[in-house]
Amino acid sequence: MTGKQRSFLKKKAHHLDPIFNIGKGGISDNQVEAIDQALEKRELIKIKLLQNVSMDTNEAADFIVEKLKAEFVQAIGSVFTIYRESKEDPKIELPKK
Repeated sequence: MTGKQRSFLKKKAHHLDPIFNIGKGGISDNQVEAIDQALEKRELIKIKLLQNVSMDTNEAADFIVEKLKAEFVQAIGSVFTIYRESKEDPKIELPKK
């Protein structure tokens, strides 16, 4: 992903609220599956780490991005944004490379 595309996604994500919270139990298989479905439907989502979680934001983002073959967009504090183009119904058109 280019810097221009990442910047474009940051702007699109600015108004979004986190739709998943990761707590002290860490990231479960059920959460990974739910995040996968949300990415397929929405393409761009935010995830928040609660205060009592044992991993930091970058560790959680890296784990999810690798597991779901998504793209890391940004992390601000305990919230991170990820993107993956929908296989069925792409909605977000990225700027050309």
